[in-house]
Amino acid sequence: TQQYLNGDNLATPLVDMVNVTAEIYRQRLIDVSWFMREINEKIARQANQEDDCKGRFWEGRFKSQALLDETALVACMAYVDLNPVRANIADTPESSNHTSVKLRCEQTKASEKPHHKASQTDNISNQPHTLLPFVGNPREDMPQGLPFDLSDYLQLIDITGRSIREDKHGFIEQSQPEILKRLNISAAHWFIITTEFRTQFHGAVGREAALTDFCEHQHFKRRQNLSHCNKLFA
Repeated sequence: TQQYLNGDNLATPLVDMVNVTAEIYRQRLIDVSWFMREINEKIARQANQEDDCKGRFWEGRFKSQALLDETALVACMAYVDLNPVRANIADTPESSNHTSVKLRCEQTKASEKPHHKASQTDNISNQPHTLLPFVGNPREDMPQGLPFDLSDYLQLIDITGRSIREDKHGFIEQSQPEILKRLNISAAHWFIITTEFRTQFHGAVGREAALTDFCEHQHFKRRQNLSHCNKLFA
């Protein structure tokens, strides 16, 4: 392979070997199972060495879920960002270590300018470069990014986090953030989604139309999650 990259003249059998190797690498790069196996093995070996023990490190196999529309996307994002709050290892979303919402909060605070009215371009450029930016609500000239407003999402996370911390089941302030209004999700259903996303959904997640299109594209005979999606996203 190194000779091939250096531009050396290789015999046909050697070129064939390079092509076979390249195809193996391509298949690995698009294989989530292979990627997770490599990560899990390294972490498990390190943890076992530190704890001087043997055996499996992870409780079970990873789950890969397709997020088919905006509703599923924001629900999963909120579920992940609020993991530390839900596990009672963080008091607020902005103090939750290793979460994207904390990084977004820190970047937003650092980029605030007194007496300056930020434009949409400013909002995008001031967001963390390592994360996909929030680019506002869907429109015709939509740039690449998350189809929500950043301030709206942070408000949603803050209200939801308070609901989880205060143990008020299904409670969200009467003035719901625009995200919930636009996606037409009830406060009670939103609370269930953001605390039980992994147990409520398996496989693809989205409204009925998106789920139907996905199953037809994948040639699935049954639409898993249909009843839960209809109930919680209705």
